Amino acid sequence: MNLAAAPHGFLSPTGVEIAFLLVGIVTFAAALVTVTTRQLVHAALWLVVALGGLAVEYLLLTAEFIAWVQVLVYVGAVVVLLLFGLMLTKAPIGRSPDADSGNRWAALTVAAAAAGALVWVVVDAFRTTWIDLDGPAAGTTRVTGESLFRNWVLPFEALSVLLLAALVGAIVLSRKAKADTAGAPAKEGAR
Repeated sequence: MNLAAAPHGFLSPTGVEIAFLLVGIVTFAAALVTVTTRQLVHAALWLVVALGGLAVEYLLLTAEFIAWVQVLVYVGAVVVLLLFGLMLTKAPIGRSPDADSGNRWAALTVAAAAAGALVWVVVDAFRTTWIDLDGPAAGTTRVTGESLFRNWVLPFEALSVLLLAALVGAIVLSRKAKADTAGAPAKEGAR
């Protein structure tokens, strides 16, 4: 039995598995920086890194369609919408002390509990599921499209309406603030 024909095991990872682990660590670190930074613009930019890392993970799992959807929808649309919202509402660029409510420990406790519950539910749901890597591809574009437009079309459309409402709300808030500041000097000058 030669080395090439030896069975693949946990202690002999392939290059793809090592790359998957390294990209996962970078993605996790970017996600941590996203939620711990006190600068809103930096948080949005670190979110781009985290979402881009997820796209790379999808590429390593040979789910090219999902990877490009991740890049186009999340990195290309959601983060741009977030940055436009920050610009339109004139959010502070530097550190924002009023964005920190002082409930970090409560938030950390809730986040840890939610993460634990999510891991438990996923492990419990897929405990006996095995993926046949040598069989036909199950994550093709056709299968994904059928699942998306049969089972997930309503949540997909609800999310798009929610994002549109957030953009319209940011525009309304920025115009209201401009109207208030434009009207204030005129009232003072009339006195």
